Amino acid sequence: MKVIQQHIVPKVEKSIRLQEYAVDLFNEIPTKSAVKKAIKKGLILVNGQPTTTAHFVQENDIIELLEIQKTKQKVYELELEVLFEDDYLAVINKPAGISVSGNKFATIANALIPHIQPSSQADAVQPFPVHRLDYPTSGCLIIAKTAKAKRELHAMFEDHKIQKTYRAVNIGKMKHTKGKIDSDVDDKKAFTTYNVLQSLKSEKFEALNLVELYPQTGRKHQLRQHLFSLGNPIMGDQKYYLENKKHQGYGLYLHAFALEFIHPFTQEKLKLKSQMPKKFIRLFPDFEKA
Repeated sequence: MKVIQQHIVPKVEKSIRLQEYAVDLFNEIPTKSAVKKAIKKGLILVNGQPTTTAHFVQENDIIELLEIQKTKQKVYELELEVLFEDDYLAVINKPAGISVSGNKFATIANALIPHIQPSSQADAVQPFPVHRLDYPTSGCLIIAKTAKAKRELHAMFEDHKIQKTYRAVNIGKMKHTKGKIDSDVDDKKAFTTYNVLQSLKSEKFEALNLVELYPQTGRKHQLRQHLFSLGNPIMGDQKYYLENKKHQGYGLYLHAFALEFIHPFTQEKLKLKSQMPKKFIRLFPDFEKA
C-alpha cells in the first residue's frame, strides 16, 4: 500500500499519545475512533513502522498514513430537514427517537449522505455531526463537511461560542417564571437559565409549561436533571420523573430549538431555528410559527 499523507512532528510541548495527536491530522480519518482503527490495522506508520495507540509522539517523528481501501457506505434511509448548508458545514433538524452516531446502523451519521452536498474544499470529508443530542431529543444539529470545520466547531463548543436554545414541556406549577439553575450534574458545575413562555392547567399534572432553556454548560442530561431538580421534570422523561406522574406515549418533550454563532470561515452571524415538533404545537398552538 502506498503512503498518501505524511506529517513530521514539530516540537512537542507535552507528552501526547499518537491516538490523540493524530486526530484531525489526516483528512481521511477525522475522528478519534477512526484513528484508533487505522492504527490497529497498521495503516498509520511512525518512522516507517506500524505502532500502537499507546505510542507517545516525539519531535521529528515521521507519521504516515497508508492508502485506505474504501468500501461503499450503506445509507440509512431517513427524511431529514436541512436548515442551513454551505461548503463548510450544515445544520439539520434531527428527528426524535434516533441516535446521532454510534455502532448501530440507524443513526443520523449514516443518513446524511443523500441530504448533504459534498464540499469542494481540499480537506473535504464525509459529513458527520460535531456534537450530540440525546436519542429522544429533536432539533438543531451541526454537521461538519471539512476537517478544518470539525476542528473549528469543536473549539467553538469548548469555548462556549455557540449559543444553544432549547424548548421543553415540563410538568407541575413552577415557583418562578424565569431563573437560573446552578446545581451540579455528575459532580460537575452546571448552569442553565430558563424562561417560562406559557403555562396551561392540567388535570393530571396540575400544570404544563412551555419553557425556553439556555444551557451555559454542556453536561450529559443537564437540562433534564436541572428541571427535575426544581420538581418540574420534562414530560415524557423515562429517567428523571416523579412517582405517579410518569407520562408515556409521545416520547420526551425536549427540542433543540435554535443555534446562534459566528460562522468560523465566512464570519456571518447565523441564527438558525427549527420548528417545534407537532406534539408541542398541539399543546401550545400560539407558538407554531415562533
